[in-house]
Amino acid sequence: MSFVLDASMALSWCFADESSPATDQVLARAAAERFLVPALWFSELANVLMMSERRGRLSSRQVTDQLRNFASLPFQVEPAGSQIVFGAVLDMARRERLTIYDATYLELAQRHRVALASLDQDLCAAAARNAVPVIGPYRGNEASSSTR
Repeated sequence: MSFVLDASMALSWCFADESSPATDQVLARAAAERFLVPALWFSELANVLMMSERRGRLSSRQVTDQLRNFASLPFQVEPAGSQIVFGAVLDMARRERLTIYDATYLELAQRHRVALASLDQDLCAAAARNAVPVIGPYRGNEASSSTR
């Protein structure tokens, strides 16, 4: 596996105002390389896209097409059992002041010793503090978060 892909990065590909040359590079890499995602990735993607549909930002057809595009990528799903979530992920979330969802991505990248592709500034900062390489536009204290 080459990296862990979080939902913030993946979702940037669905909205023209959130994509950039840096996110496009990650998309090209994700299309060509096998990457890891936690099982919660699917729920996060579907939820954001559904909410975007409800708000009129995307059509139902666009949501379906985007989900189909995600499903065609060469990912491997890593389920996080209760031992991992109630142990290492919870510890990471507490220590780094992250949500359990974000800590799941970071713990996965750390455990597999791979980089993390994310646009979430807090998550990227926590990754840097934990010696997990970050893929994407994150540059220390510079703003690089994504809005939905």
